[in-house]
Amino acid sequence: MKGRIAVIAGDGIGPDITQEALAVLNQVAQTFGHEFETAGYLAGGAALDVHNTPLPEETLEGCKSSDAVLLGSLGGPKWDTAPSHLRPEQGLLGLRGGLGLFCNLRPAIMYKQLSGACPLKAEVVGEDLDIMVVRELTGGIYFGARARDEAGAYDTMSYTKAEIERILRKGFEIAGKRSKRLCSVDKANILSSSQLWRDTANALAGEYPDVELSHLYVDNAAMQLVRNPRQFDVIVTENMFGDILSDEASQITGSIGMLPSASLREDSFGMYEPIHGSAPDIAGKDLANPIAMILSVAMMLRHTFGLNEEAVAIEEAIGRVLDEGYRTADIYSPGMTRIGTGEMGRRIADAL
Repeated sequence: MKGRIAVIAGDGIGPDITQEALAVLNQVAQTFGHEFETAGYLAGGAALDVHNTPLPEETLEGCKSSDAVLLGSLGGPKWDTAPSHLRPEQGLLGLRGGLGLFCNLRPAIMYKQLSGACPLKAEVVGEDLDIMVVRELTGGIYFGARARDEAGAYDTMSYTKAEIERILRKGFEIAGKRSKRLCSVDKANILSSSQLWRDTANALAGEYPDVELSHLYVDNAAMQLVRNPRQFDVIVTENMFGDILSDEASQITGSIGMLPSASLREDSFGMYEPIHGSAPDIAGKDLANPIAMILSVAMMLRHTFGLNEEAVAIEEAIGRVLDEGYRTADIYSPGMTRIGTGEMGRRIADAL
């Protein structure tokens, strides 16, 4: 297997965790006989500092000419005073829109080794929590018309039926490969876009008779995630709701530093990144947890390159390192061995 990967290390801890993820990727290539060509690009704050834009054309074109994108993290307080169109986060939105990445997969998996870090009671969460949030990524309020003046401001949540249908189909397809339960989350009692969302979901359900479809309003879904998370398998929802619910689900697992994500389009192309932020306060201090970034590599191997055995090998290597009691600061507990970013990456690579 040969593949070309665009690498955007980004800001804050992005370069720290990207370095470890690439080391694991290189170990996979060596162990399984693959060849991955990587090319580095700038986006976010790093691009603003050099090019005065959060997404240089060179970066977008480099990503388009690759098979996949591996992204560290973007943003930080250094750029908080920049005009809205020059914020680092605009680079992320530009990548999603420019690359047509409409489907965001955010798994929330409870590692049995970290069950003690879960803020919920053990009898509520169990030891085998595995929720997949399927989030629409290129529509809704983040991409709608917006304006602000001295009198007020507005942001528009807008969806076409076609946009809703394609993400719902992804939800049904993913649920069909898991436990065949799909919960669609909306706010259909208030929002017109959500009413269209629910009507479209119900219309599609007949095409997927083996999948049980249910609906929840987003406020109830947020409550149910902490009240009884085991009721969920696959959640499908729009952009902003998915952003909030997936972050909530990540905290149930014990640490946001453990969770990867995949942003996909219709073909095999995808952008892979941890769901956490740039954490500039610990950048360069060998304190960041690289596991979410390394798991993002596993998702890339599985979804873009079709290398499921290699993805499983990474996941099992992480499990072995955790079984041995090694922890970065964010997942440390008494009795464990605290290690830094670099050592965690090296131990996972060695475990391969």
